[in-house]
Amino acid sequence: MGVLSVPDVYRQSTAVQAMEKIINARRNALSQDAVKEQDVWRQMQASLAAERAKLTPAAIRARETALQNRITNAQKEFSGRNQQIQEAAQYAIDEVNRMLVAVIRQVAESRGMNLVLHREQVALNMNTYDITDQVAQQLNKVLPKVTVLPDSEMPIGPPVAAAAPGNGLLTQAAPVPTGPLPLPPVAPPGSAAKP
Repeated sequence: MGVLSVPDVYRQSTAVQAMEKIINARRNALSQDAVKEQDVWRQMQASLAAERAKLTPAAIRARETALQNRITNAQKEFSGRNQQIQEAAQYAIDEVNRMLVAVIRQVAESRGMNLVLHREQVALNMNTYDITDQVAQQLNKVLPKVTVLPDSEMPIGPPVAAAAPGNGLLTQAAPVPTGPLPLPPVAPPGSAAKP
């Protein structure tokens, strides 16, 4: 019997570290684009508020509609890009997990082990039974890097379920940021104070 810590293997994995760096850079770029777009919305709102007295009701409605359409379209685009980033991260971590299962099996067999448990689920263990470092070293040899597909190659649609490994060893979440990109609220068109 042996134990290992999957989170510790991930932390030592050069493939996971490189993947996280790429994914974090993409999320930062998306966040910066969202901030720039929100600045445009605020400028459009300020411009409308400043010129409201000079515009006809039809012109005001047209500009409010144009602003609302821009906000709606941008939010859809950012949401889609965020999902593509998450899908790319999941694809990469699935590749790591597939190799990790094989490495765990190889290391366990080389030490005569036929059962490997998550270290986090064991109350007490001897260091001689912990194969975390061995697995991490072997994983870095056989998978020094992992493919992170460009966002443009990831489909926008329902999230892909994580591949479940055949022996049930890997059931912990991948160490990648998830969840929707938070967008600060912007006042709806027409809510600006009239001069």
